Amino acid sequence: MTSRQPIEPPSSRYELPDPLVAPPGEDLIAVGADLEPGTLLAGYRGGLFPMPDDPDRRRARLAWYSPDPRAILPLDGLRVTRSLRRSIRRYEVRHNHDFLATVEACADPDRPNRWISRAFVDAYMALYELGWTHSFESYLDGELVGGLYGIRIDGLFAGEAMFHRSTDASKVALVSLVEWLTQTDAVLLDVQWQTDHLESLGSVEIPRNEYLGLLRRAISPLPRS
Repeated sequence: MTSRQPIEPPSSRYELPDPLVAPPGEDLIAVGADLEPGTLLAGYRGGLFPMPDDPDRRRARLAWYSPDPRAILPLDGLRVTRSLRRSIRRYEVRHNHDFLATVEACADPDRPNRWISRAFVDAYMALYELGWTHSFESYLDGELVGGLYGIRIDGLFAGEAMFHRSTDASKVALVSLVEWLTQTDAVLLDVQWQTDHLESLGSVEIPRNEYLGLLRRAISPLPRS
């Protein structure tokens, strides 16, 4: 399966805050609510995403973030090096072939900075069943060796996590994601926080207010003539 019309879930029973009222430079916006599909979609549509406030705590709270600055990867700015082009030829990339395995690989407890709990795996799987989440997976000799997943809402793709077990496997998946987003008229690829790895691939930081403006346009596309 590569694409389908997503199903709108029941609305959240929570009213999430507007990141515009947060102090500049403050990433943590709120704590609480739940991981129901309607709450998750309301969060992403409002410029928020959920994570545990302290993954190392046994009873970490559910927190909602809107980083300032925010990292995005311009769809025309992905850096594909010569070595990455060679790697692209090594892997088979599949779209939504095994979403659950991809998320569980990203949630591997042996990974450094791991924060994806079973509750998050189940929450994004529920969104997948409704058609909102997507995975891009790299295979080598039929084995899943890298990939990524995230949420697609109109012209927005919110990247959540990626993993690799073989050189450049997650990067190859990212190349396929960007190709798909370009072909399907997406306009905004959100990667949350800047890292050296993402920056090497072409991601840039922008002020939160600028991101929220881009987000509004991405999820409210103008009608075509």
